[in-house]
Amino acid sequence: MINEKETAGQNIPYIAGITLIATLGGLLFGYDTAVISGAERSVQMYLVDSLGLSTWVHGATISSALIGCIIGGAVSGIFASGIGRKKTLIIAAFLFFLSALGSGYPEVLFFTKGEPSIELLYMFNFYRIIGGIGVGLASAVCPVYIGEIAPANLRGRLVSLNQFAIIFGMLVVYFVNWGISNGQPIEWINEEGWRRMFLSEAIPAGLFGILLFFVPESPRYLSMVNRDEEALKILTKVNGANRAKSIFSDIKNTVEHHSGKLLSYGKTVIVIGVLLSVFQQFVGINVALYYAPRIFESMGAGKDASMLQTVVMGIINVIFTVVAILTVDKWGRKPLLMVGSIGMAIGMFAIAGLSYFEIIGISTLVFIILYTASFMMSWGPICWVLISEIFPNKIRGKAVAVAVAAQWAANFFISATYPSMMEFSGAFTYGFYGVMSVISFLFVWKMIPETKNRSLEEMEQLWRKKAGLAPEKQAKAKA
Repeated sequence: MINEKETAGQNIPYIAGITLIATLGGLLFGYDTAVISGAERSVQMYLVDSLGLSTWVHGATISSALIGCIIGGAVSGIFASGIGRKKTLIIAAFLFFLSALGSGYPEVLFFTKGEPSIELLYMFNFYRIIGGIGVGLASAVCPVYIGEIAPANLRGRLVSLNQFAIIFGMLVVYFVNWGISNGQPIEWINEEGWRRMFLSEAIPAGLFGILLFFVPESPRYLSMVNRDEEALKILTKVNGANRAKSIFSDIKNTVEHHSGKLLSYGKTVIVIGVLLSVFQQFVGINVALYYAPRIFESMGAGKDASMLQTVVMGIINVIFTVVAILTVDKWGRKPLLMVGSIGMAIGMFAIAGLSYFEIIGISTLVFIILYTASFMMSWGPICWVLISEIFPNKIRGKAVAVAVAAQWAANFFISATYPSMMEFSGAFTYGFYGVMSVISFLFVWKMIPETKNRSLEEMEQLWRKKAGLAPEKQAKAKA
């Protein structure tokens, strides 16, 4: 619930409208990364098995979008700082749209439909990488944009909405994939159904691109490029005149007194951002998301039933993401992350044990749901909240780019190695993710600062102290 005293003077409908449009980037993030779950077996048959290629090629193809995510994440800071948050998101929307069309019909222009080849495999991966660049840009810039627009007392919930949109996008595409495949013969799915799954993404991508023309630029970006009048106008519309002046003053102080070099505030904040991103992936969540239908089929479910169970998992994910949204500004970031790590560890170690003893059934489904629910109420949304909060204003674009690139690199490694790891040992694979969950708990306990109710400028003061900057420099920045 929103506290009326805390939000006095704030334009809640305006803030909500901006946030909802921005979170379409998150929805497309989830849609693009999860659409492959329904199509991966058909893609394997059409572009991998038909050419006699290896399991490793299959894993790399299913995960190829992540190469684009790494690229998009890495260059997001250049784009966000150079042309602004808004224009970067417009570019991401265009890339989503292009990828949807090209992934559905990679034969267009150069190849004949129904005639697979190595060159066609390359083209399919090219279009998936294009979409991945869009995901990388959106994954970095959407939470930053929302975090820079949102008032401090609402920031945790509003940035968490971006994660909700990611999970909702996954749920939508699970329904779309199920709807496309339900009742259809496997031959039709392998020839045409998988194409429609990819093409469906063009609809939300087009909507996102159009609506972005109706949102303002981030006031913190505008301040950095000396468009102060515009920045103050937006801050006033969001926070009210009195608060806007105070926030604007803090922003100008932090913007004007720092060089903007990545290590201006020491290595610790960068290391924390990178490790936060890496642990979010090393706990194995995207294995469950990308390969969900196949996991459920290995448990004995039929084709249609496995798609339906994936939908059920998507609903659970949405419910527990809402739990995070409702509690992140009340309980804080650290407690949610630590509770989530414990739940994930229990879920993964249990699945590892069941796999070792070859026990497949409802118990496996229960622990998969425990694992994903624990992730969705903690590391899923809270990681993005912290990434949008912990970095100082002057280096935020660059630092977020480094953290997000590291996240997608870790995502690619985990996703691409999953098929090979499972061939070696399912118990070892899930046990590894359980160990990572335990280490993530220790990492949060020892290294993560609590950011609840702190302004972005207050977080900057924290890192100055930790970096051992001279007191007079701190005083100067406050002057």
